[in-house]
Amino acid sequence: MRGGAQAHLVEAENGGFYVVKFTNNPQGRRILINEWLACAFLRYLQIHVPETAVVELTSEFLADNPDMYLSVGPRRELVPPGLHFGSRLSVNPDRVAIFDFLPDKLLGKIENRVDFLGVLAFDKWIGNADSRQAVFFRAKAKTWTPLKGDAPARVGFFAQMIDHGYAFNGLHWQFQDSPIHGLYFRTTVYDEVRSLESFQPWLDMIRNFPAEVIDAALKEIPGAWLHGDETALEDLLMLLLKRRERVPRLIEDVRQQRTSAFANWR
Repeated sequence: MRGGAQAHLVEAENGGFYVVKFTNNPQGRRILINEWLACAFLRYLQIHVPETAVVELTSEFLADNPDMYLSVGPRRELVPPGLHFGSRLSVNPDRVAIFDFLPDKLLGKIENRVDFLGVLAFDKWIGNADSRQAVFFRAKAKTWTPLKGDAPARVGFFAQMIDHGYAFNGLHWQFQDSPIHGLYFRTTVYDEVRSLESFQPWLDMIRNFPAEVIDAALKEIPGAWLHGDETALEDLLMLLLKRRERVPRLIEDVRQQRTSAFANWR
C-alpha cells in the first residue's frame, strides 16, 4: 500500500481484507496506538471509519509470504511475527472499486458528506498533524445513524475516513496545532459550512466526550504495542481531555488563516 507506514493488504482467515500496519513500520510503533484510539473515538462520534482489529501474523504465514517486508533504505527488513494493527476494507476489493480521489461533481453527491465536518472537528481535537485522508466506494447504507438524516434508499458513494497514524503528531505524542492540519485537500467538502454551528453536534459531542470511551479503547490495546509507553500514553490522554474546550477556537483559526477553506462562511 502507498504511504510512509508501508502497510500491506492481507486477506485474513475470516475472509476479510485488512490494511495491516506492522509494529516495526518506519513511522514507529506508536502509530498503531494512534490508529486504534482514533478509530474508536470516531465510531463514538458516528463518523464512518473502518472496522479495526488486532491481526496476528504467525511465523508460518510470514514464511509463506516472503513479499511481506519493509524497505529501509537499501535493505529489506522482515516483519516480526505477532500482533499488528488491521483496518478492514468495507467492501471486497475484487468486486467493488475503492477510490482515493473523486472529482468535485461526485464529491457533492457523497451520501455521508457531512462526515467531513465532524472529522475536521475531531482532527483539531486530536491534533492530527496530517491532511485528512479518505477513500470512497459505492455501497448501500448499512450503519446509518439519525445524526446524518434520513438514510438513502439507493446505492451511492460513501466516504470513509482512514489513516490516523499522525494523530497526536504521530510518534511524538504532542499537540502541534496548525490551521492547515486535518483539512481535506478538496475544500468543496466544506461548502455547507456557514458558521461555527455547522460543526454541530460534533462540537458538543467532543466537549462532552466521555472518559469511559477513552478508557475502554485504551484497555483493548495489546501490551506489545505499548512496550513501556504506558505512562506517556496516560499523560497524553489526560491532555486530550483538557483540549475538548479548545476545538471551536481551533476551527476559528482555520477560518481566519485559511480563508479559502470555508468559502461560504459568513
